[in-house]
Amino acid sequence: MTEALGKQSLHEGSKPRSLRMRQVEGREWWLWGCAVVVTLALTFGILSLTFPGFHFSANSTYSLNLKEWVRGLAALVLLFDLYTVYQQRELQRMRRRLAEREHLFELITENAADMIAVTDRNGKRIYNSPAYQKILGYDPEELEATSSPDQIHPDDCARVLEAAEKARNTGRGERLEYRIRHKDGSWRFLESTASVIRGPEGESEGLVIVNRDITQRKRAEEKLDHLSFHDGLTNLPNRALFLDRLQRAITLSRRHTDFRFAVLFIDIDEFKVFNDSLGHAAGDALLIQVAQRLSASLRGTDTISRPRIGDTAEPVGGESTLARPGGDEFTLLIEELQNPSDTIRVAERIQQRLAIPFDLNGQEIVLTASVGIAFSGNPGAEAQDILGEAEIAMYRAKSTGKGSCEVFDHAMHAGAIKRLQLETDLRKALELNQFRVYYQPIVSLDNGQIVGFEALSRWQRPEGLVMPGDFIAVADETGIILPINRQLLYDACRQVRLWQAIFPSDPPLTINLNVTPKQFAQPELADQIGGTLRETGFDPGCVNLEITETIAMGDAERSAIVLAELKALGVRLDIDDFGTGYSSLSRLQRFPVDTLKIDRSFISRIDTDPATHEIVRVIVMLAHGLRLKVVAEGVETQAQVDLLKSMGCELAQGYLYSKPVPAEATELLLKEQLTRNSTTLPREALSFRI
Repeated sequence: MTEALGKQSLHEGSKPRSLRMRQVEGREWWLWGCAVVVTLALTFGILSLTFPGFHFSANSTYSLNLKEWVRGLAALVLLFDLYTVYQQRELQRMRRRLAEREHLFELITENAADMIAVTDRNGKRIYNSPAYQKILGYDPEELEATSSPDQIHPDDCARVLEAAEKARNTGRGERLEYRIRHKDGSWRFLESTASVIRGPEGESEGLVIVNRDITQRKRAEEKLDHLSFHDGLTNLPNRALFLDRLQRAITLSRRHTDFRFAVLFIDIDEFKVFNDSLGHAAGDALLIQVAQRLSASLRGTDTISRPRIGDTAEPVGGESTLARPGGDEFTLLIEELQNPSDTIRVAERIQQRLAIPFDLNGQEIVLTASVGIAFSGNPGAEAQDILGEAEIAMYRAKSTGKGSCEVFDHAMHAGAIKRLQLETDLRKALELNQFRVYYQPIVSLDNGQIVGFEALSRWQRPEGLVMPGDFIAVADETGIILPINRQLLYDACRQVRLWQAIFPSDPPLTINLNVTPKQFAQPELADQIGGTLRETGFDPGCVNLEITETIAMGDAERSAIVLAELKALGVRLDIDDFGTGYSSLSRLQRFPVDTLKIDRSFISRIDTDPATHEIVRVIVMLAHGLRLKVVAEGVETQAQVDLLKSMGCELAQGYLYSKPVPAEATELLLKEQLTRNSTTLPREALSFRI
């Protein structure tokens, strides 16, 4: 609106004003010319009366002609006076209109937010609106002492001068954006339009330029553009920008065979534990510190979003791009790589720097990182492919242990494809209901009777049975384990409740169910289990939930809360695979645990290794001191049974009694036990192995 008013005022005030001033001046000269002519005519008429030969006659006719002549001169003078008055009024009216237009022009230009300037045909400023001082800080004297090109950014000056010349030559101005220097030395962005001032013959006499300050808009556009390609938390490049830089490196490597690069995929080990225990705000603060430390760990010239490292650093390549694709993952692109071994050193340096404790609000945090590395070399690979290779290598590193580093090879790729296919097949198996419950008996060492079962998942594919070791880990990582175990709990509770009715015992048969890490991390775990128990009508007192030592002791405070919620359901809690983790029996006093299950790795050597025998004896003794029952896993020989009984171990399970079998075979075991209980055979001779 301001720009339109400015143009209208300038067109009606500058171009017409010049023409109208010439019209006023022409009329004034015409009026003066008429006055001179009339004055000369009157003078000549009067003087003619005195010319020689002119005499008065007594003739009455002649006297009458003289009167008419005098009257005509008088009339001419009167008409001239009337015309003069008329012309004077017209001149005053035109001056008033010009003054009004000039006043309107001044009001518009002085109050306009846009900067309005008038230049002559040589580009010299004729007029600058007051907005120049408000926006650029220059007073009129400073503007008058300088020219526009002196203040325009050097990179934009030629373009602005070219546009001005084009406007003078063609009569059409174009919208133009350029930078101009503020009095304080900073640069402002202006959006400019130019209109030509025409002379009486249509020639260009100058330009009317309207400049709008768009600095804030440009800053906002730059910020939006920055946010589109940078992570909002760490200000590092995001996945899109990293892939763009990586694709550029791939293009260079195709053009120049000696150009090599590497991609590092960095993942913080068990960051979810920090995030869940400390809170998301603290987790974000930790990620910021990690990003800063990663940036400081790099060497060479950095192109994006991190400070330049000092000159004492040893370069490993030409350029490095550190990015955060998301979560607790970071990626690093090293270009112009001289030696592939340098990349390994970078990874080791990163892991060493991250191993230094972090200070988070006075709390010391120690973490490790797994690193996967992928090198250039595949000419047909795209950016996403190489990044995927580095990620595969990172997952391989993570699977080998915390703080590891792996380099991608094609065997990893084949393994990743196989894993992806397995994940797809697992999801299809859920839809096709291919998972079955297998039961392994838990036997009382006191009387040899089956007192319960451990329920285990088996995947029954058309091609054959898939063992847990081949799919449980992937199912837990992907979360597929959650619906699998929910269905397992439901089916097992219904089945064992049926067996409790068919094969009554005192106490009733129990069911043991494993809780995976993914399940244990669910806030609604207790509610889900409680809902299934109510739906099936199964007695919670007959349910033993097995939680591995590693899970229970990983985050002791949270574990205590979750275990208390589960205990409130009325179920019993077992610590599974005891002896393989990093806990102690004394720590178990904090948890409402009922039973310890000694890992099979100890039981298998109890009758051959004296040290192992002593460890198991101490575990049983201390467990009883804490009023906990003990279950021995992996029992395979009668000698192991005898030793366990001598130590006071209450329960056992293993291939000596039965491997995990489906419900039909399990029911045969219960029937066989019922039959044998009705005979006089000694209990030591009982055998129901399958």
